[in-house]
Amino acid sequence: MTHAFRFHQAGGPEVLKWEEVKLGKPGPGEARIRHTAVGLNFVDIYNRAGVYGVPLPSGLGSEGAGVVEEVGPGVTDLKPGDRVAYGNSPLGAYAEERLIPADRLLKLPDSIDDKTAAAMMLKGLTVQYLIRQTYRVKSGDTILLHAAAGGVGLILGQWAKHLGATVIGTVSTDEKAKLAKAHGTAHTIVYTREDFAARVKEITGGNLVPVVYDSVGKDTFLKSLDCLAPLGVAVLFGQSSGSIEPLNLGLLAQKGSLYVTRPTLNTYGAKRENLVAMANELFDVVKSGAVKIEINQTYPLKDAPKAHADLAARKTTGSTVFLV
Repeated sequence: MTHAFRFHQAGGPEVLKWEEVKLGKPGPGEARIRHTAVGLNFVDIYNRAGVYGVPLPSGLGSEGAGVVEEVGPGVTDLKPGDRVAYGNSPLGAYAEERLIPADRLLKLPDSIDDKTAAAMMLKGLTVQYLIRQTYRVKSGDTILLHAAAGGVGLILGQWAKHLGATVIGTVSTDEKAKLAKAHGTAHTIVYTREDFAARVKEITGGNLVPVVYDSVGKDTFLKSLDCLAPLGVAVLFGQSSGSIEPLNLGLLAQKGSLYVTRPTLNTYGAKRENLVAMANELFDVVKSGAVKIEINQTYPLKDAPKAHADLAARKTTGSTVFLV
């Protein structure tokens, strides 16, 4: 027997229940892993709260690191004892041990420890598809990033700077502005007291930006469109402030023949070969030191409900990891 968090109804952090679970042996194409660290992400709150309509009862979490304990029939590229991590899997990472599709597991380089891996996989793979695929950031670009002091934001700021781009980042406080600047953001806008669209126009000399990375949603999205140069791309990859209202597509024409996309890691990483290539690029920038993964909060896994409350209240910065 092992233990895992389950929830039987959507709701606040209090719906998470620490339960005894019987796993059994891995089936074809599966592996059983023992977690050493598990990542916390805002999408966990969406899933717990019912935003994405997860079938209940359900586990929670899709990012973790640990050790392979056993593999099922047909698994040839993993063996017991391998150190592995993952960033997009079926829900169930909030657990001491779990069964998982083996094609979601990525072998860890010796130079990346388990805690770092649990903090970087979902967020780092998200950044990879955002700036290397959804819109391919290039040297000389000036880009706009919302929530620049969040877990994705701190990685994206560093990686984009490494690529030669200038990052404009929005944050909610002066403290978060300092954090974002220390992680590659060239210009910070404290949106609680500044009009970010006006500041972007000022910073760019009226040229605006080719891409906006927006994980905030309702509170920022329409003004994000005002920051885009003609033919620019609005990349909505989260909605921490709520869902945006139905969009009149005529606005995209009026504001310069703009593009809007709502990408997900599940789509970009659906094929094993794509996921491995994305992870290798992430591992390379971390191993080189171009992107530093800093874990600003750790909680025992059993304290997951408290961590959810802290994340929702914006009491956390950067990456948060549960220790198992």
